[in-house]
Amino acid sequence: MGKGQIVAVLQLGGEFTTDADGNMSHSGGEAHAMLVKSDWTFSAFKQEISSTLNNLKVDQFSFKYFLPRNNRTLISISNDKDLHRMVEFHAESETTYIYVIKKVDSRPLNVVADSGTPIDATADVPTTPDGSKRQKVCAAWKDVITGVGQVFEGPKDFRDALHKYAIAHKFHYRFIKNDASRVTAECTGEDCPWRIHASKSTAKKDFMVKKISESHTCESETVKSHRLASQRWVASVIKEKLRDSPNYRPRDIANDLQQEYGLCLNYSQAWRGRTIAQRELYSSHEEACIQLPLFCERIKDTNPGSVATVVTMEDSKFCFFVAFSASLHGFEHGCRPLLFLDVVSPKPNKQWKLLTASSVDGEGDVFPVAFTVVDAENHENWHWFLEQLKSSLSTSRAITFISNGEDGLWDEVPLVFPDSHHGYCVDFLIEEFKMQLEDAWTEEVRDSMVDLLKKAIYSCTVDEFNQYMEQIKGESEKLAEWLLETKPERWSDAHFKGSRYGQYSCSISNTIVDWMPSRYELSVVQLVDTIRCKLMETMYTRRESSNEWAGVVTPAANQKLQEELSKAQSLDVMPTESDGEGNSFKVSGDSVNVVNMDTYDCTCRKWHVSGLPCMHAMAVFERTGQYAYDYCVKYFTTESYRLTYAMSINPIPDAVLPPTALTDPSQGPATYAFPLRTRRRVGRPKEKPADPRITVKRGVRCSRCKGYGHNKATCKIPISGELALPSAELALPEALPSAELALTEASPSPEPALTEALPSPEIALTEALPSPEPALSDVHN
Repeated sequence: MGKGQIVAVLQLGGEFTTDADGNMSHSGGEAHAMLVKSDWTFSAFKQEISSTLNNLKVDQFSFKYFLPRNNRTLISISNDKDLHRMVEFHAESETTYIYVIKKVDSRPLNVVADSGTPIDATADVPTTPDGSKRQKVCAAWKDVITGVGQVFEGPKDFRDALHKYAIAHKFHYRFIKNDASRVTAECTGEDCPWRIHASKSTAKKDFMVKKISESHTCESETVKSHRLASQRWVASVIKEKLRDSPNYRPRDIANDLQQEYGLCLNYSQAWRGRTIAQRELYSSHEEACIQLPLFCERIKDTNPGSVATVVTMEDSKFCFFVAFSASLHGFEHGCRPLLFLDVVSPKPNKQWKLLTASSVDGEGDVFPVAFTVVDAENHENWHWFLEQLKSSLSTSRAITFISNGEDGLWDEVPLVFPDSHHGYCVDFLIEEFKMQLEDAWTEEVRDSMVDLLKKAIYSCTVDEFNQYMEQIKGESEKLAEWLLETKPERWSDAHFKGSRYGQYSCSISNTIVDWMPSRYELSVVQLVDTIRCKLMETMYTRRESSNEWAGVVTPAANQKLQEELSKAQSLDVMPTESDGEGNSFKVSGDSVNVVNMDTYDCTCRKWHVSGLPCMHAMAVFERTGQYAYDYCVKYFTTESYRLTYAMSINPIPDAVLPPTALTDPSQGPATYAFPLRTRRRVGRPKEKPADPRITVKRGVRCSRCKGYGHNKATCKIPISGELALPSAELALPEALPSAELALTEASPSPEPALTEALPSPEIALTEALPSPEPALSDVHN
């Protein structure tokens, strides 16, 4: 049988029977054989089943199988991950049985299959204007929020789920609180008490639903008035279809959304959603074709010896690989031959993935070696990344890889690096193990099982490993079988053939996410240059700090040696040869171990596994007066640490906007920088005149002298009697019924009369009335 594929026997129809021991057996029905490959998607898997079973409507069926040597529980296949696990579990088997079971229409939405995955129930079937019936896609969104205790990756994922939930249940909501640590929303219906609140958990790791109302008291909104179909949501829904059909019309978009989601959109909403989707799809590809090749050249020019490659495809996809010369030099001359393969989703750039290869320095800190920007984590992209990584490394030493093994990595790593070793990331294995624990167990039992797994991982001898596995098997045979199926030679120190030097996981994902801004979307060039700036700063800081170290080994390694030395004080050491001059010693304590100084080995195997002398070796050093630092692996020495950070990453001036884009436009459009993606600022945009040079401002006019360029408070024309009268404007209407009326009788036009006869109304008033006081007294009399 070829690698990465199995023979499956499809069982359609028949029935299951259960014996007294709980083992299930199947009988009856019809059987068909087909080949299942590990690189298939779940959609391809269903399509193959449909063609094998004479075009069977597979959407009405579910697919289940038994684990090897376990006929008690049926495991469901409902997504790509389940399918890959099924192939991996049966890699050593000649055949496997897949049971095609008819779904029960009356089953409620929240029924959970044996694998713990919710089963899609039959959705509502609305009647369209043409009389046909279609199934609503959004019916599966009714249970996207299940209740209190549900965990999301972050606030954005929770808001996305809330959006789908509101569309499926046809109600509007508004946010009461909405920030990075908490989100509270309520229904906008009149007097409706529905409310939901989610915030970070106590451990500050997950975003959890804390409170939610049971039901709505308001009536559901009609689909025609639904306002939740925002432009960005429409873009996210139609993006993949727009990639396959670039001429996807807005009218067709509106019709499809009505048929699939039950939402009525007008032409304008569909057009704007398509515009956003086009910008997200094609802007990054345009950038890859225009700016990234130039950026690659600038990386090579400013950092000689670096590797930067970009490959574009016709379907708006690209791969961009970067490995700086300082990182390659540090890994080859100072780091352990250990690489961690991981994928990073930089937020909020959800459309890109970072495939990373990182090592650790002598202090156990993350040391990024190379990374690539791709659109998705899949089999092909990992293969391309590993090939670029191999061509970048000039070392011939065997490398140990650590990963989660997904997306074909178990096959790709030995294919590209045939002399390497490949192991499980311990953190990922522990999380997978926790998912296998039974829900009925108490928290204390669950914690004890996890502790037993950790002891089995860190066991250096086969006997010790078997001891802990027996304890796990005594609690649950199913768990023990699952662990054995994951191949202990990939994760246990007792069986692993590679050299991890005591390093089992790497936090490169958290490191890069912390480097990225959380509120601004970056272009690919900005994303890579941000990582470069952080790497440049980190390498400089660590290089400067290591210059102050006076020890032979790094501080972290020295602390571990001191801990082993304290344990060695109570041990007895005896030479194994009669003359007492040999290099082999017997060390007695709780157990008896033999230390061989020539081979740097101890029967406890901790010296071999960690690269640092164990407590038995430290006891021998104390007895013989040997220098412990001479027996440490070189990767823990201060000299190797300084070699790791010996080179610097140089700045790249104008990385985002090359000078030729501004100074030499004659070179063609390929030299122009791609416009940066920015978000619109909060608030209404300020309106600016078309041409500021012809802007006319309204002049300031004095209300006293009627002159321009000043106001009454700054008027310099002296007025007689101004202090006696509280206001000249008050005296004028009382003495003369109307200044305008008197002016009109004297001259047909008020302005000329005012200019020629009376330069100022106040002067005319002064000449007619020599003193304001008599005039005022006459009026009062």
